[in-house]
Amino acid sequence: MATQNTPPLSATYLNVQEARASAVLPAAPTWDATPTVMPCMYFDDVTLYFTYTRGAAGGAFDLQIRTSAYSINANVPAGAEEWVTESVYAGGLLAAGADTQSRLQREFETYQATAGDAEAFAYGPIALNGTVERIRIAARESGDTDTPGTLQIEAVFA
Repeated sequence: MATQNTPPLSATYLNVQEARASAVLPAAPTWDATPTVMPCMYFDDVTLYFTYTRGAAGGAFDLQIRTSAYSINANVPAGAEEWVTESVYAGGLLAAGADTQSRLQREFETYQATAGDAEAFAYGPIALNGTVERIRIAARESGDTDTPGTLQIEAVFA
């Protein structure tokens, strides 16, 4: 018998998906217009594999992970957003006898190239805990925006 977080046999083919076909990045401040939507229900985590080739010295790219708790747009409650952006949390300073204010903010990451050749690296695993229905990765050139690099992203779900 399958557990809650075990994909049925019909879903196991989704464990490797191309999150972004190799292509030139849009220049910041513009993100990819239509990031690839990947179904990921039942999976516990995802590891992203990046291959970036800078367009010129100083090349770098930003990435932003966006998830949806909804399998289709029609399931989104009124007033809610279909896609949410990853966040970062910083705990406030702790002092005895006083309340603490922490910070929570949307975030994105930046990768700076170290050489002119293609650079490959992995990011993750990123916890999904079987609660994310869909995921997409938006990207943009943030280094030398006059000469954007190329980026390909592969996603491996487990």
